[in-house]
Amino acid sequence: MYPENTNHALAHGAVEVHHPTPITPAITVPAPVVPVQPGHVPAVASIVLPDGRVVTGYAINPAQPQPIAAKPAISRTAVNVALGGVGFLAVCGGLLLLTTFIAALTAFITQLITLAAVIFGGWIAVQIFSASGHRDAGTTVNIRKATFKRNHFHG
Repeated sequence: MYPENTNHALAHGAVEVHHPTPITPAITVPAPVVPVQPGHVPAVASIVLPDGRVVTGYAINPAQPQPIAAKPAISRTAVNVALGGVGFLAVCGGLLLLTTFIAALTAFITQLITLAAVIFGGWIAVQIFSASGHRDAGTTVNIRKATFKRNHFHG
């Protein structure tokens, strides 16, 4: 009914009364419960809406998210992997130097053995060849002056 027709409807005795039907939501969500410390009552706040209505209620502080632990710029796993790589390279370098040292030592020992064999062999050769020219202790026989008579040697 329109306001201009209210007088006319009242004059004729026909008044229609409409009762609003409440809309019930399908899922009822309970209002959040604010924990109150014993002995501490939160302050009541009132808000005046632009159309003049006043809403009164308790002020609810928004829930603060838990602070997220600050992560380091570089993860510990990455640091451990890097340190392991550096250690592995150091070990490989040390093994390479050790291998090079063993190879050099082996070559040096081989050269010493070869040098000793050459020197010892030379000394033996000198002893053999120089001994044939020096026969002081023995009998020298001159075969040209000897005569053979009937297969007997007369010196």
